[in-house]
Amino acid sequence: MIGVTSVTGRVDLPPEGVILPHEHIMSIFGRERSHHVEYDEERLVKSVVPYLLRLKSLGCIAIADCTAAWIGRRPDLLRRISGESGIVLLTNTGYYGAAGGRYLPDGIESAGAVEIADRWVAEWEEGIDGTGIRPGFIKTGIDNDRLSVVDRKLIEAAARTHLRTGLLIQTHTGNNPSAVREILSILESHGVPPSAWVWVHAHLVTDRRSLIQAARDGAWVSLDGIHPERDEAILSTLRLLKAEGQLDRVLLSHDGNGFTADGSRRPFEHLLTGFRGRFLSEGFTQEEFSRLTNANPRRAFAVG
Repeated sequence: MIGVTSVTGRVDLPPEGVILPHEHIMSIFGRERSHHVEYDEERLVKSVVPYLLRLKSLGCIAIADCTAAWIGRRPDLLRRISGESGIVLLTNTGYYGAAGGRYLPDGIESAGAVEIADRWVAEWEEGIDGTGIRPGFIKTGIDNDRLSVVDRKLIEAAARTHLRTGLLIQTHTGNNPSAVREILSILESHGVPPSAWVWVHAHLVTDRRSLIQAARDGAWVSLDGIHPERDEAILSTLRLLKAEGQLDRVLLSHDGNGFTADGSRRPFEHLLTGFRGRFLSEGFTQEEFSRLTNANPRRAFAVG
């Protein structure tokens, strides 16, 4: 058993069952930022819980909710949803600097990395927004360019937070290999190993040599765009990573959303249904599927 920090406390995840490392149970992405979002809670719960029960019946045991602060993060609601669905849910600390910085809090330009890290560590030590719920990982995000001054502060703050908490760092990065090199350099300068960092949306990368290098360096490569229309592209990337002996550094997910800004759903079940069968029919093994969907995310989110 390997322990993670969920919205209900420390949980030992079993060696069987699918863990989804990058989904959104709910979010307001696309709307104006808000620190404490007032959802239509009963409508949300009536929509999301049955869906998670379906995922549970398909073999899902845990989900990392990547909805960051100011984009709809509500740990208290996640705790209720986890209790009613039986799915282990992880929430996060951190700030999302992508989307032009529209979801960053006021005053971020004048705040230093130490001050930002102190805020995030406080959520780990005291709980988020008075709920007593602690984050299970750190979520950051950068735009598709070289790191801005604010981006660098967020990465530095994440490094400092990791050193004080042991939490995994997930960074929305996408097709931005040059930024990956900058990020890993910043982490290294703070004494943070690449194994503490996830290259989020790595399935978007066009030069896949950079994925191989990041995996060799020890970073996690997150192919989190699982969708029927992307099956072949992601399977092709997995074949390449397997040939290079790097499947132990890969995470799989959908970047789905159980309750979007307009109340609709972006599904996150294909990994458990169509993709699994396609994966096995392409010559991969059940052991490799279990490694990618259970052993790897258990190791990634483990808090030592």
